[in-house]
Amino acid sequence: MKEEQWPAELPVAQVRVARPTDKLPEVERFYCEGLGLKRLGSFEKHSGYDGVMLGLPGFAYHLEFTQHEHGSPCPAPSADNLLVLYIPDRQSINKIVQRLARLGYPEAEPENPYWKEKGAVTIADPDGWRLVLMPSAGIG
Repeated sequence: MKEEQWPAELPVAQVRVARPTDKLPEVERFYCEGLGLKRLGSFEKHSGYDGVMLGLPGFAYHLEFTQHEHGSPCPAPSADNLLVLYIPDRQSINKIVQRLARLGYPEAEPENPYWKEKGAVTIADPDGWRLVLMPSAGIG
């Protein structure tokens, strides 16, 4: 099977999703200690901002969280704004869910019943943004 490439008219080398928070240490703990991402980089006092980049070493997909010294309120939008991770191994999902529960982040009821019907688990991060752990090897 031929591996797909980014189209020439969109030569993307990396994808990073960034958002502010007022709970930078808690968010980092949720995504690193709870979910299992790694801290790839960080910065402090850059024009009043501190931040961390989280992801998996060797992959060009990252999450960035920033916090401004005067506050970075970023209320979660609706309960249906999601970060969905497709994980083919149910046992791995269960371990992640248990780690997050031990950190104080229990399962949340998804707004869209599709996720529960497909066996996915939804958990709100410290800011209320939703993470979905979907038991699937592919996108569906």
